[in-house]
Amino acid sequence: MELSEQEIIRRDSLKKLRELGIDPYPAAEYKINTTTREIKEKFSGEENNFQEVCLAGRIMSRRIMGKASFAEIQDHEGRIQIYINRDEVCPGEDKTLYNEVFKKLLDRGDIIGVEGFVFKTQMGEITVHVKNFTVLNKSLRPLPVVKKKEGKTYDAFTDPEQRYRQRYVDLIVNPQVKDVFTKRTKIINTMREMFNEYGYFEVETPILQPIPGGAAARPFITHHNSLNIPLYLRIANELYLKRLIVGGFEGVYEFSKDFRNEGMDRTHNPEFTVMEIYVAYKDYKWMMSFTEQICERVALALHGTTKVKLGENLIDYKTPYPRVTMTEAIKEHTGYDISGKNETELREICNTLGIETDPSMGKGKLIDEIFGEKCEPHYIQPTFITDYPVEMSPLTKRHRDNPELTERFELMVNGKELANAYSELNDPIDQRERFEEQLRLSEKGDDEAMFIDNDFLRALEYGMPPTSGMGMGIDRLTMFMTNSSSIQDVLFFPQMKPEKKKVELTEDEKAVMELLKSASPIDLNQLKEQTGLSNKKWDKAIKGLTKNNLAKVEKTEEGLFVEAI
Repeated sequence: MELSEQEIIRRDSLKKLRELGIDPYPAAEYKINTTTREIKEKFSGEENNFQEVCLAGRIMSRRIMGKASFAEIQDHEGRIQIYINRDEVCPGEDKTLYNEVFKKLLDRGDIIGVEGFVFKTQMGEITVHVKNFTVLNKSLRPLPVVKKKEGKTYDAFTDPEQRYRQRYVDLIVNPQVKDVFTKRTKIINTMREMFNEYGYFEVETPILQPIPGGAAARPFITHHNSLNIPLYLRIANELYLKRLIVGGFEGVYEFSKDFRNEGMDRTHNPEFTVMEIYVAYKDYKWMMSFTEQICERVALALHGTTKVKLGENLIDYKTPYPRVTMTEAIKEHTGYDISGKNETELREICNTLGIETDPSMGKGKLIDEIFGEKCEPHYIQPTFITDYPVEMSPLTKRHRDNPELTERFELMVNGKELANAYSELNDPIDQRERFEEQLRLSEKGDDEAMFIDNDFLRALEYGMPPTSGMGMGIDRLTMFMTNSSSIQDVLFFPQMKPEKKKVELTEDEKAVMELLKSASPIDLNQLKEQTGLSNKKWDKAIKGLTKNNLAKVEKTEEGLFVEAI
């Protein structure tokens, strides 16, 4: 492993700390009695409080000034200045702790514990006067240096690739990032409090499932060695929660990790968090009101107002929200009435509207494409899109007034789906027919069609009371409530492409690359001549560069040319 100059210096400091008898990674508990925030909020010079404090944190800056120094440490709640005087931390003849350890062997990023008292400097800054300090962790990699001057930030750690891969560094040097995740937890806790007030029961259902049911999505597949069977990572927990309603629970909910083996973009991650709730003896109209209350309550808990900034829009979660049927929405935004249209007619409408289709798409998929392409972006303020065609909703009860439709709604916010809910289908015969239609779509090539779950059908045959269920994406709700434009910003560790390993070049390969930097593309023979390498060394160098995708050789009418990639 090749180390940078800073990493070598830090490892040398680590060695010297150990030579001085200081354990850079102590095992004992370090008892703290306050935090940076508590000190800043409650310190009073008149009351002379915080005279015996003990806190710990990471060194974020230092100002060495001979016999006395200032530093800034950061704990989980903020930053505070500390003042260290050589003769106070080293009252005897031996000044090693200050002269060697603090001044020379500690670095920005190291974690220390400090004991002392709080005072206010002549400049008015609340500061901890250190009487003793303890090394708690010696860091071996330097932190990115983020500079602030006159309210402006310089050299910020802002590269998304680095921030998402090294979230631990992101949280250290960009403390405002933590606020998003604090709010995420508050969102979940607010919802949980509401559900518990209603008397609903939080449950857990399997992640590894023999049949990936409850949604139209492509699953991840794995294998159970002992049972010698394929298993699927959960794409939804719907069918298990409804089994519990059959079993007699009035209301059940779960904050679940779901997995879908599909595309990745700014609003989709293959692993995501969903809240699903099912309540007996309710319908989708009741669930609309319940969903409104959730959103309003979350907005108030986070912001103290129902109005939340999201990009260029101000979203108002104040109830009630408009209700628009899907048929009305499509007619309004395309001019087409899809009522009673068959698959051929819907395909013709898609062609006229310039919407791409493929032969595997049935009526439901075609209608979904029309709505997604032409209608979704128009619904910025919270709006319920209701009464979906039966082909789009294989788990939904048919509409009480029109059997061609279903009692389903999606909550649209900022042009995106936030929640999806039904009056749940509890007719086992109708459910079996819907599953069989999904099987026909699968045979046509639809890899997102639902599987037939015979155990779920068996459960329905024992009888499920009238029920309404709703699912809401926690990641997307957090994006909306924190004004985050990318799902990666609301996930601690989003899925990333494999990190490219740094390629170690030979001296000959480095020489070729240096020449390519000044002239690329370049005639192969001309480049070889400039390197001065023997045939054997040239062949090895150019093969190494092309193998590692650093250079490529292309044949043209004028000959062979080498180009840096």
